[in-house]
Amino acid sequence: MADIGLGIIGGGYMGKAHAVAYRAVGAVFETRLRPRLEMVAAASDASAERYAGAFGFSRSTGDWRRLVEDPRVEAIVIASPPETHLEITRMAADLGKPVFCEKPLGASLQDAQEMVKLAEDAGIVNMIGFNYIRTPASQFARQLICEGTIGEITWFRGEHTEDFYADPKAPLTWRATGDANGCMGDLAPHMINAALALMGPVTSVMAEIETVHETRGGVAVTNDDQGQMMCRFAGGAMGHLFFSRVSTGRKMGYIYEVTGTKGAIRFNQEDQNAVWLYKAEGPEAERGFRQILTGPAHPDYAPFCQGPGHGTGYQDQIIIEARDFLAAIEAGAARWPRFRDGLAVSQIVEAARQSHAARSWITL
Repeated sequence: MADIGLGIIGGGYMGKAHAVAYRAVGAVFETRLRPRLEMVAAASDASAERYAGAFGFSRSTGDWRRLVEDPRVEAIVIASPPETHLEITRMAADLGKPVFCEKPLGASLQDAQEMVKLAEDAGIVNMIGFNYIRTPASQFARQLICEGTIGEITWFRGEHTEDFYADPKAPLTWRATGDANGCMGDLAPHMINAALALMGPVTSVMAEIETVHETRGGVAVTNDDQGQMMCRFAGGAMGHLFFSRVSTGRKMGYIYEVTGTKGAIRFNQEDQNAVWLYKAEGPEAERGFRQILTGPAHPDYAPFCQGPGHGTGYQDQIIIEARDFLAAIEAGAARWPRFRDGLAVSQIVEAARQSHAARSWITL
């Protein structure tokens, strides 16, 4: 067992989630590498010092460059705004340090492409944060599809819908400016990642994107509120994806349905510990979707709880990510989802924007 000095850039919502995860991961998964919360970086020295005290870091700084170059920081978690991701990765790659980056991979497709090149040319361990696909339920769904339980896949429907910006009177915030902070940069990547994980590559898209509330507090909103796209997968299946931050009543609508020739699967993140499975077998009168509650028999559940149906939560997804990042560092090789997997998502988002502008199908 060995320790590793961890630095987290960003102390807000996701910074805290990662700090909590790295404090817990060694006990939950009995990892051979045990993270040491070495340093946290934030927008100012004062806020960084506050985060360090709250989360248990040894040191803090208002300059992320000091964190990256510090010799006691041996691995880096990026939980800062998308426009910072590229430059942090550039410095980390130069120093040969492993990097875990929250989605989206960068503020643009060009950023994502450069980040992949930097990481791969330097040979550093790299991962991107798509936490929702890591629930035991979604891992099980992926397993069922790969094993052919529901046959040849013919259709996929996915959505990521929330209502945190549904109120037209909600004040203008940072979320209302910049493509990376709009719905297509913020929510869409999670469901696109799910579609790729469950279905494989996307070959073409046809998309519409719109801003529902064009002003907030009398100031123009410069990014999108929602979008939808039809798509075709390399395996031949059709698909439809919808993303919205103005979906009234929906709190965590990460939802997908997969239809095959022998059955179907349904999942809703608002009930993240259940998978609904239909098998086209047995007497017709007895057929129907059945609810499967996750338990120790499902992937990555048992380390958290020995009781079936007791459930895992959001923070547990981040702990699973932490386990995977530490395992990748120990092995000295990147593992899914790598920066390149994040780039695949960015390419689809860019294709959707191009499709919307051209009002036509776009081939990837």
